[in-house]
Amino acid sequence: MKPFTLLIKPTSSDCNLNCKHCFYIDKKFLYPQTNCHKMPEIILEKMISSYMATEQPQYIFGWQGGEPTLLGIDFFRKALSLAEKYGKRGAVAGNTLQTNGKLLNDEFAQLFFKYNFLIGVSLDGPKEIHDHYRKTVDGRGSHADALKGIECLKRNNVEFNILTLVTSANVTKAKEIYHYLCDNGFLFHQYIPCVEFDTQANLKPFAISGRQWGNFLCEIFDEWLKKDTKKVSVRLFDSILTYMINGTYNVCNMQSNCCSYFIVEHNGDIYPCDFFVEENRKLGNIMNNSWDELMNSEKYLSFGKQKLLWNDACAICPYIKFCAGDCLKHRLFENNNPKKLSWLCEGWKQFYAHALPALKELAITIKKEMGPAQEVSK
Repeated sequence: MKPFTLLIKPTSSDCNLNCKHCFYIDKKFLYPQTNCHKMPEIILEKMISSYMATEQPQYIFGWQGGEPTLLGIDFFRKALSLAEKYGKRGAVAGNTLQTNGKLLNDEFAQLFFKYNFLIGVSLDGPKEIHDHYRKTVDGRGSHADALKGIECLKRNNVEFNILTLVTSANVTKAKEIYHYLCDNGFLFHQYIPCVEFDTQANLKPFAISGRQWGNFLCEIFDEWLKKDTKKVSVRLFDSILTYMINGTYNVCNMQSNCCSYFIVEHNGDIYPCDFFVEENRKLGNIMNNSWDELMNSEKYLSFGKQKLLWNDACAICPYIKFCAGDCLKHRLFENNNPKKLSWLCEGWKQFYAHALPALKELAITIKKEMGPAQEVSK
């Protein structure tokens, strides 16, 4: 069986914030039976036991939401005990968790440290930027809560990175955001473009254009290149360097097939991608279907193959090896047509033209420092 990871939504879209730009918030309409969604223990055990029974080089559990910490620490203690119970001798399991930081405390952080969790904390910049969209349910800004959670992680030596959503509110403030994160000692960055459309395929007010994305990335890159290439980790730049150095992809949007993980909803429903948690794309349920069935289902395979059904212009694009046509979310927004150019195509081309020459030189330097010379992928 091809290796795969699990992205788990144990609270579905339930959250203690009310972020207007959240792409997952509308998923509550898939499960209207209750206003409170919590993965039952029987689902949790079935998911973990069946996954640990497959052959994987490493068992990866990605806990997301909504806000997964709403379930409380005992839920995660149970999940970890089940992984230990069902794991084969010598099996290696890894956990990541994405959070807004509001509910983090020392008890949570100590558990995360003990089990080597990697925590992603959403932080969109300094207070006035972050609080523009990331508000509590009663309308207050959440910046102070995020910083409090981060300090808790630091105090307990938990590894974390910062996930910054690039929206219409901060897309013109790349330098300010970058230096704010660095000045606060946050040296692991991930920048995510906010691209959301309404039912008529019109861009929502908080989303960004391709040109805005390109400008943002180029500004981030220039600041990083000045003096931070060995100090600050920017996931996009790291991923490009990884490909240049050893020819492998470590992020899904650069790959040529989208069959690399499954979304597990709170009730065990399985979907191919968290951007496509839709009734017509549901693959099955963990209580009724084996991972082998799900992996080999025609619906899943067909979904993954769409990545290569790119626009004719992609076939002659010099940057196709770095994006594979880009994430399907940015291509299927109108009439579900995978041959449509990515909404962000203009920006990606701008960034690659600007950054690849310097990144190639960096890759050559890194290879020399690593040991015997090896050709760097262009």
